[in-house]
Amino acid sequence: MSEEFLLLNPGPVPLSEEVRRAMDQPMVSHRSAEFEAVYERAQDGLEYVFSESTLDGESTGDGTPLILNGTATMGMEMAVANLTDEDSEVVALVNGKFGRRFKRIADRHADVTPVEVEWGEAFDLGAVEAAVTDDTEMVTVVHNETSTGLLNPVSEVGEVARDRDATFVVDGVTSIGGDEFRIDDWSVDVAVTDGQKALAAPPGISTVYVTDRAIERADGEGAPFYEDIDWHLRKADTHQTPFTSAVPLFRALAVAVEGIESEGMPRRIRRHRRQARAFREGFAAMGLDRFPDPAGPTELSNTLTAIELPEELKGDAGAFFDAVAERNVSISGGQAHLGGEIFRVSNMGNLAPDQILRGVRVVGEAMNDAGVDCDVEAGLAAARDELDQ
Repeated sequence: MSEEFLLLNPGPVPLSEEVRRAMDQPMVSHRSAEFEAVYERAQDGLEYVFSESTLDGESTGDGTPLILNGTATMGMEMAVANLTDEDSEVVALVNGKFGRRFKRIADRHADVTPVEVEWGEAFDLGAVEAAVTDDTEMVTVVHNETSTGLLNPVSEVGEVARDRDATFVVDGVTSIGGDEFRIDDWSVDVAVTDGQKALAAPPGISTVYVTDRAIERADGEGAPFYEDIDWHLRKADTHQTPFTSAVPLFRALAVAVEGIESEGMPRRIRRHRRQARAFREGFAAMGLDRFPDPAGPTELSNTLTAIELPEELKGDAGAFFDAVAERNVSISGGQAHLGGEIFRVSNMGNLAPDQILRGVRVVGEAMNDAGVDCDVEAGLAAARDELDQ
């Protein structure tokens, strides 16, 4: 009998039974008191996640979480469209697919100065400082670059942005809810995250945390009708959205963030970091090489792991991915030009230690099936050592 399906893609992530049940309740009007109560629960939970994503339990956020009927790409565009115009200068940092997406969004609304390096490489902070001038109105960066498994230095970039009085917008899509994220300490003005990632909610719903400083600078009239931040803020005051809400998704999000608050962010952050180390050390013990090699303040992601495919599989890793799928596990390959070069596994959400170990085992077994010699037992032993700490 095959094992239960295990989703280890970097989003969507597995849902708890409680979250799934929340979506199966009878429908109500999105303008009803019942829905407003759901929105308030979700908003309260998000306030906790955004403001207290710290290891020391210290609160560092002072703003408003807005819940959006759309994925985080909508939130990224909302930030750019409400806080810039065609005459604005935006400095966009790019070292992976999602940094590139942020740049492409900004290109549609403003004049963009990119700071680009090869995917998987660290930013030169000197180049960032040179690019951000007194004329720069916004700086964008991806905190946890999902395409490469890197954790970019948001704190240092935020300091540059604040020194130039630029609005600092951060894609925290695969870090917020799973890793440390300090709104005030890192000078973040707008943070964006997605339900389907570390929050462990379904796809199709996202959230933007807007600080008071960003609200003062926003101009909803210049944004797309659906993304008018002023309108969203007014409706949020009454626990509503401007347009028809995806009621089942809001219910699921409310349950998901309540679960996060119950676990506690410091504990959740430590768990994610421990599980990421287990993946990294387990794969290393089997002889597999990690993909990125961060430098300076750049670090490896704590919510997903990117591993370089062995030379004999590069460009033709179908046998490996097929062997993983045959074991009822789903992982991800590389994106864009990294397709056929790496594979990626996620530990976002609420994975148990035995699921992490299963991921390590299945990767090792699939490598062996594909003709790559891997010591599965050594990998499992190394992963267990990390999980036991």
